[in-house]
Amino acid sequence: MTYEITQWLEEIKSLQQQLAQAQSEREAAQASAEHWRELYNTEAQQRRTEAKQAEQIIANLKQEIQQLKEKHTFLKTDNNSESISIEKELEKIPVNELKIKLAEVMQQRDRLLSENERLAEALKAEQAAHIKTRQNLTTALGDTIELLKATRAAILKSESSPGSSPTQSTAAPLKNPSLQLPPINPDQSPA
Repeated sequence: MTYEITQWLEEIKSLQQQLAQAQSEREAAQASAEHWRELYNTEAQQRRTEAKQAEQIIANLKQEIQQLKEKHTFLKTDNNSESISIEKELEKIPVNELKIKLAEVMQQRDRLLSENERLAEALKAEQAAHIKTRQNLTTALGDTIELLKATRAAILKSESSPGSSPTQSTAAPLKNPSLQLPPINPDQSPA
């Protein structure tokens, strides 16, 4: 009789250790999932901020170009009294100075147009990088959730079959194997 009680106590102790280990693994998987979720949210927020800044810069440059175009068309109109006064002032300025000023304005316009192009390309590249990052983080989060489900299934399996020893879970291979969680030390006490 004493032998049976001792055997039962050892079995209970073994099951408690298995349960503690499974709970520890589950907590580690949950912490990892939370970590990846935080990384994804941080990255997404950063990409949104950068995209808004790039859009603002592009909008400012477009506005500057529009203002330059409006000034250019304003100078062309003959019906407006202000344009006539501007033309009179321009007539007073020597041709060499006008050529220099025109060259400066054209260089500035070309610089602004190329800057606008560069920023548009940078925005497209940033958007592509954001999409790739989002996909990578989503995949990693999915892998972590699958690992958590496998751990949970292993816990339920070990609880439903007393006397069985804890084994490695036979989860489906991860889509991103570099993101596998490290094995938990069986000697580690649950926190």
